[in-house]
Amino acid sequence: MMLSRAKPATGPAASSPAKDSSKKKKKLPKLEDYLTNRDYTGAITLLEFNRSSGKGSEEVDMWIAYCAFHLGEYKRAMEEFQSMSKRDGCHPDVWVNLACCNFFLGMYKESDEAAQKSPKSRLQNRLLFHLSHKFNDEKRLMHYHQNLQDIIEDQLSLASIHYLRSHYQEAIDIYKRILLDNRDYLALNVYVALCYYKLDYYDVSQEVLAVYLQHYPDSAIAINLKACNHFRLYNGKAAEQELKTLQEMASPSFTFAKELIKHNLVVFRGGEGALQVLPPLIDVIPEARLNLVIYYLRQDDVSEAYNLIKDLEPTTPQEYILKGVVNAALGQETGSREHLKIAQQYFQLVGGSASECDTIPGRQCMASCFFLLKQFEDVLIYFNSIKSYFYNDDTFNFNYTQAKAAVGNFKEAEEVALLVQNEKLKNDYTYLSWLARIYIMNNKARLAWELYLKMETSGESFSLLQLIANDCYKMGQFYYAAKAFDVLERLDPNPEYWEGKRGACVGVFQQIIAGREPRDTVREIVQLLRNTSNPQVEYITRTIKKWAKDNRISLS
Repeated sequence: MMLSRAKPATGPAASSPAKDSSKKKKKLPKLEDYLTNRDYTGAITLLEFNRSSGKGSEEVDMWIAYCAFHLGEYKRAMEEFQSMSKRDGCHPDVWVNLACCNFFLGMYKESDEAAQKSPKSRLQNRLLFHLSHKFNDEKRLMHYHQNLQDIIEDQLSLASIHYLRSHYQEAIDIYKRILLDNRDYLALNVYVALCYYKLDYYDVSQEVLAVYLQHYPDSAIAINLKACNHFRLYNGKAAEQELKTLQEMASPSFTFAKELIKHNLVVFRGGEGALQVLPPLIDVIPEARLNLVIYYLRQDDVSEAYNLIKDLEPTTPQEYILKGVVNAALGQETGSREHLKIAQQYFQLVGGSASECDTIPGRQCMASCFFLLKQFEDVLIYFNSIKSYFYNDDTFNFNYTQAKAAVGNFKEAEEVALLVQNEKLKNDYTYLSWLARIYIMNNKARLAWELYLKMETSGESFSLLQLIANDCYKMGQFYYAAKAFDVLERLDPNPEYWEGKRGACVGVFQQIIAGREPRDTVREIVQLLRNTSNPQVEYITRTIKKWAKDNRISLS
């Protein structure tokens, strides 16, 4: 800050604006200016110009590596530090900086080796602390944990480990404690907002994030998080609009987050461009693998989804849930009891955990676990507790329908089933078969029959016909049972279908006599019977004809 001035701001000694501007010389930007504005691209350009002009030095090299690192160009930064490490008497910080670059490139073994070569320091301890987490080495993790001190950098490192282990509230507590004494540490608001996002408190996340965005409206990370909150609160279109704003700003931080933004745009667009964008990002952004698995599931390519996730050792609830979903889908598709059991165990693990049992995903997991175990009373306990959050969710309503029907609550099952709007689900055989059964159980056999009439001839339509025939017969809705058995018999001359049709026709005839079916229906019954060349047909039709004659009903 300038504490004195060479000239007064006003008064007779002050130059007039016109005179002053003409005397001003064009000021060349300095490295400090670029760094203050987080314009690392500009800083690197200046530093490389100096280096190529013969003004190179170890300090210039270090700054180039620093700027590359902050641009997210970790490979380039690594190469700069590697080059410096080969010089005699290199700066001791080179090794720990090289280790940091390797860490961000996912080269954890190389990072560990470089870190061990650096002098002991707080940065080295923090890096080894994170590497221990990556190596799943609890004993080593605790060793470096004990070396952490009550200083801001170490506490931030501890908070990040809490975050990575899904201990979001513990991370929030640390960040808030630091913020109490350091209100100017605005970036911590982004970390707190990210934790609230992970806890599904999207509104709270937005409020906290706004504090940071007031000061840094072009921050790629903050705008990306805001877009993610919009995606959860509204839709993909609203989220994408936020990222477009960032692109229009041409923010210097945009380059740093370009891969993250490319990844999230695929998610916001419902998987559009997934096969082009996500595969190269699988080892760069952890969520890329998970989102590619989700894409394959939506395309009904269960085997590809399984191949992509089978070797993943889950560490977060989301990973456990997705492995459970994939195993459940594969188990149902192939009839594998083993995969269904694995899925059930994953769901139970998440739903029964202390951190997830009261969350919506945790309750969904317990519902899924009991669904696979066919304990539908328990399924409904969990579904009933979260149904208000999923009123317009077709998949939830599809599963809710099945659970309601499985316990015999067919009236409510029908109401929920009719909420489903997705055409793909509505044409799914499982949905159609459950809806047909629900209609029949609610004495609406005609609607079940109409579902069959809309289907094209296939193995599934034959199965639905069998369901309608047997369920209608069981529920005493003999007219549609007779029609269904008649079609079955014509498609497959199985004696059982004749017996079913015969019993259903006699049942309809009894209902006509009792006045529970229109008298004119008798003509159609006679016609159905005549479709069968069986000696019993003549005896039954003779009886029906006699009754029709006595009651003056024409059968022609």
